Amino acid sequence: MNEAFRQYFGLCGSLLYWLFIAPFRGRGWRIGHTFAQLVRIGVHAVPMSALTALTIGVVLAMQSAAQLAKMGATVFVPGLVSSSLVRELAPLVTAVIVIGRSGSAVTAELGTMKVSEEIEALEVMAISPMSWLIVPRFLAMVIMLPLLTVFSIYVGLAGGWLIGHFSLHMSTAYFVNHALHYIALRDVGISMLKSGVFGILIVTIASSIGLNVSGGAEGVGLATTRSVVISLLSVFIANALLTALFFF
Repeated sequence: MNEAFRQYFGLCGSLLYWLFIAPFRGRGWRIGHTFAQLVRIGVHAVPMSALTALTIGVVLAMQSAAQLAKMGATVFVPGLVSSSLVRELAPLVTAVIVIGRSGSAVTAELGTMKVSEEIEALEVMAISPMSWLIVPRFLAMVIMLPLLTVFSIYVGLAGGWLIGHFSLHMSTAYFVNHALHYIALRDVGISMLKSGVFGILIVTIASSIGLNVSGGAEGVGLATTRSVVISLLSVFIANALLTALFFF
């Protein structure tokens, strides 16, 4: 366990160097690789994020409408959907999707390169694995996860609108006005902060575990599973701490 922590914080220290010091010494990272990772981590995750957010918005609206109808308070459905999505569900669920889809892929890719000695080959050619492999993935994750969260918020609200409009007979203007009434710019900012923290945790954990794989194909499989589990636990704990810090 102590060795795992040492490896993780060593990776974080190297990342800080390559992000903030190396570029001023003429040792920047590959822009082309960063754009490629932006597409792989972010753009390719759009369909899954959209489907998940839409179903969450629909289910949240249906469940809240069923309970609020008992008190004649269905007018609060838009506010409940919007506040739940922005403050909690959108950043958390999007992070879970990215962990399963992209975090596991990062660990598997780096782990495969590790056991096949491709990373050692880069070092022999005087190419830093940090600048070539880790920094582009880090930047892509930190940029795209907040953007995916914003996208999920919009799609989730669209799902809530479907129930509000076709089942509760609310006009579009009514639903939008009441949804926006219950969220503030501060809520959106905190949601983006959460997504940024989640992105940092996901990519650093996945990279640290991937770079320290051993044991061939079986080791890669075990490392990928461990990466997903640890990332999920870390995101859930971080979410609870951030929620307690900002909302209570």
